[in-house]
Amino acid sequence: MTVRSDIELSGHRAANAASVELDQVSKSFGGATAIDGLNLSVQPGEFLSLLGPSGCGKTTLLRMIGGFEHPDSGDIRIGGSSVIGQPPNKRPVNTVFQSYALFPHMNVAENVGYGLRQRRVPKSEITERVLAALKMSRLEKFADRSPSKLSGGQQQRVALARALVNRPRVLLLDEPMSALDRKLREEMQLELTVLQAELGITFVFVTHDQEEALTMSDRIAVIDQGKIQQLADAETIYSSPANLFVARFIGKRNFIPVELDSGALNAGEHKLLPGHSVVGTPQQKCLLAVRAEDVSVHSTAPAAGLNGLTGTLVDIAYLGEVKQYLVRQPGGLEVLARMAPSRTEELHAGQRVWCSWAPRDGQLFANDEEPVR
Repeated sequence: MTVRSDIELSGHRAANAASVELDQVSKSFGGATAIDGLNLSVQPGEFLSLLGPSGCGKTTLLRMIGGFEHPDSGDIRIGGSSVIGQPPNKRPVNTVFQSYALFPHMNVAENVGYGLRQRRVPKSEITERVLAALKMSRLEKFADRSPSKLSGGQQQRVALARALVNRPRVLLLDEPMSALDRKLREEMQLELTVLQAELGITFVFVTHDQEEALTMSDRIAVIDQGKIQQLADAETIYSSPANLFVARFIGKRNFIPVELDSGALNAGEHKLLPGHSVVGTPQQKCLLAVRAEDVSVHSTAPAAGLNGLTGTLVDIAYLGEVKQYLVRQPGGLEVLARMAPSRTEELHAGQRVWCSWAPRDGQLFANDEEPVR
């Protein structure tokens, strides 16, 4: 995949990117709160992903930035200017929708140039800008083709070119790759990331796919029930979730019920070490979160200094890059482990095994869902 740095789209560079600010924005539908007093600041040229489960409010948020929904309260500013009350076509943004919404009676070039014709841009300029957008999207040879004759990935690139040809200062993307198969989706993730870096436009990207957000974004806003639960870069969100919701939503984690006991953690018959000194109430019930990839499974007890739980190996799954093990304790707790095949020994279902991990790889959450410090 090659993004052509010589295709300029008339000065489409970071200097033309716009900031996006939301100040105490709220939105309800029929008495149900979709967005609840949300604050958000997106920097010019940033790739920000809005990540969360279905119904969390991320698409509503995107539609309000684009002007397709209007907040009940609060302010939305693009490039420092309020856009409250402005229709979509008066805002310096373009939106790529999940459905692509290509016109079936127009060929690719006509679809890409549609917005320019609506704005009565001179014909010679339309031709020049459409050609640049097609080259940028590697669609030159499909210019005369009907959308129905294109693959899903090609249709996605047409929708992207149609948005970019209008020179938006902010590009909004509402799960544009959800209909693509896994391989094509991964290819388009890379293309879109490189293209955004080349053009320097501010991207606000909606997805429910955590891997997609982690791979593509400068920062991620994890949203639940209309509120931002955490706003940070991918590594921070993955390694240091701000609360139990983020810990459950991001990655594959085990949540082990424990009780605080004089600086140690009681987990049934096992005593575990916290990863750092913990201040809490004696016998306080907590959850110890440990990522599946930080857990090892062996037939022997773990070495000194490691935490360990014993149980019965109930399932082994080969996932290509990793082997996945499911271990069930006598009390019913199940622990998931993912290990590189090169690290594994010969184990079989029904065997008694040990799960182990370094204390530093565990994160403790109290009943109020905040990390225990």
